[in-house]
Amino acid sequence: MTVKNNPLIGFNHLVQGLNMLLRPGLKRYLLAPLAINFIVFTLIGWIGYSQFDSLLNSLLPESSWLSFLRWLLWPLFALSIMLITFYTFTSVANLIAAPFNSLLSARVEEILTGKKPPENRQSIQQLLLPTIRSEMRKLRYFLLRAMPLLLLFIIPGINLLAPFLWLLFSAWFLAIEYADYPMGNHGLDFQSQHGQLKQIRLTALGFGGGVTLLMMIPLLNFAAMPAAVVGATRLWCETNHPN
Repeated sequence: MTVKNNPLIGFNHLVQGLNMLLRPGLKRYLLAPLAINFIVFTLIGWIGYSQFDSLLNSLLPESSWLSFLRWLLWPLFALSIMLITFYTFTSVANLIAAPFNSLLSARVEEILTGKKPPENRQSIQQLLLPTIRSEMRKLRYFLLRAMPLLLLFIIPGINLLAPFLWLLFSAWFLAIEYADYPMGNHGLDFQSQHGQLKQIRLTALGFGGGVTLLMMIPLLNFAAMPAAVVGATRLWCETNHPN
């Protein structure tokens, strides 16, 4: 994988992916991911509205010895809670939408390069088992690393670093999550995908950080999933089909 290792490159691919959603020829591939994302973020909004205050108070109680820093830490913990909630639901959404996302990625690659990926499958039935297996591998990778990070939030003192570590991990995992669709369409297994992304870690972090930011923006967050799929596919095509 030969591409410049620059976070701005990764972020730019996400922006271009968002712009490309309006391109003719993609509409029927976008309906399912957009619908699933809409349902997921509606649920997130409801849970955030009803449970946010109690959860934040449990992590950062007013009686805590850190209460004098509450005004400073509140935004960081609030952002972390939002991200954790997003990832919980996004994992479910990606599991459901995985076959549709693979089809979307294959179509985007065909538009950009004029060629279909070698593992391209034309039906949801053909995609169902391979994409579910892939999502379960990613979920295992996520849980093995997310659980220790979550424990840091309840350790006094150390929990000051927890939001920053979570943001960094979330950006990395989102890059892994969405790069899987174009790479999987080319038959790359999880270990190979992970190895290629490590070679462009800064670019991957820029892309994943952009997805994280997009998830935070009302209305645009409904398009976060398909935009990330398209953006990751654009990055793959630029890397492996240079002009």
